[in-house]
Amino acid sequence: MKLRNAVIVDGVRSPFSWGGRGMFEATRLDEVAAQVVKALMGRNPKVKPTMIEDVGVGNNMADRDLTLLGAISRLAGLPAETSNFHTNRQCGSSMETMQRIAAGIMVGMLDCGIAVGVERLGRSLMRASSDDETRVTGMNPRVFEQTPLQRDMAYNHSEYFSVPIPDPILDSPPLQPMPQTAQNVVDMYGLTRQELDEFTVRSHKKLLEAYEGGNYKDEVIPMEVEKPVFNEKKQWVPEEKGEIVVFDRDECLRPECSMEGLAKLNAIKGIVSYCENEVIITAGNSCPTNSGAAAILVMSEEMAIELGLEPIARIVGMGVSGVKGQIMGMGPIPATHKAVKHAGITMDQIDRVEFNEAFAAQVIPSIKEMGISEDIVNVNGGSLGIGHPLGATGARLVLTVAKEIRRSGKKYGLATQCIGSGQGISTIVEAMG
Repeated sequence: MKLRNAVIVDGVRSPFSWGGRGMFEATRLDEVAAQVVKALMGRNPKVKPTMIEDVGVGNNMADRDLTLLGAISRLAGLPAETSNFHTNRQCGSSMETMQRIAAGIMVGMLDCGIAVGVERLGRSLMRASSDDETRVTGMNPRVFEQTPLQRDMAYNHSEYFSVPIPDPILDSPPLQPMPQTAQNVVDMYGLTRQELDEFTVRSHKKLLEAYEGGNYKDEVIPMEVEKPVFNEKKQWVPEEKGEIVVFDRDECLRPECSMEGLAKLNAIKGIVSYCENEVIITAGNSCPTNSGAAAILVMSEEMAIELGLEPIARIVGMGVSGVKGQIMGMGPIPATHKAVKHAGITMDQIDRVEFNEAFAAQVIPSIKEMGISEDIVNVNGGSLGIGHPLGATGARLVLTVAKEIRRSGKKYGLATQCIGSGQGISTIVEAMG
């Protein structure tokens, strides 16, 4: 069977708000996603609602706003015949939905679909108990104690790493808080606090320059939302109605970010170094927690030509891979090798990379192990400033890199991210037009 080409026609996203204390706190999550999908359809009038066959919703911490998947499609004006599915591959959820829709198009199961990512972090999170360790992980720590079998399980991706995983890390619990896994990578590669903070400052600077240069104007849509009312404890007060305002800029961008400011931050409480080194993971060199939504319109290249559309990019490579949970941040390395092989290209042909900056600690060694220059990574800033609304991030990464390779006249773009519990997911796109 000859596979068809799946192309990205267009995509948009909401601005990303602070989780639990940001601009989306008084707005239902399905309404946020529906506004994004509606805006996407409005920008592409040649694509009629009846042409959308499937809508995939990627989400991690699914709350009651998402119990009815069809609510997003219906609120966006799509017909009842449009099917819906939900994907939870944690942080990679919406990239997974895009890959599933693309794969369906490639094998002829459908012609057109929309991949949506949506997340609310903050008030909807559920915790198991009040002890410190569980508050950090959101899980009962006793469930994830190390066993001899887990310690000795075969590890197939060591050929991608230039250094071994230290034994104290291998002997630690396989599932850990994300900041702890970042510290494990610090210990594995001998990274310094200065390296992490310098990377963070560069990310914020690039993001500010990209906003000032208008690079996000075509990606981030203005949203009409109710401005939430907070009490003196910074808790949302649902009984008090706020005014309707236009929200059009990522809330976590910090123009004032500097080495001096980052140096004042303490290490995240509860994190340890199993190798007995200094703990250097801080809130500053970690991504913030966010709420937001993103959507990508994907269809067959034949359909795009028939409709007279000019797609942004062709989806040419996809890959997903697992790694040891203790170093989950290294998941993009094997996943990218799979995606590169699937695309039939080599790593040195990649022109732009959108790498989820969950932690500066995992991006720095990953790009070195992949043999990619930092000069082509996150040229418009990354998640350290944009934010990381978990299930929405994957679609955002693909959208950002697809628009960037078109804007810069480059050919191949890579979107890649680590995934909690020890995975990575990657997508390679090729510019069109």
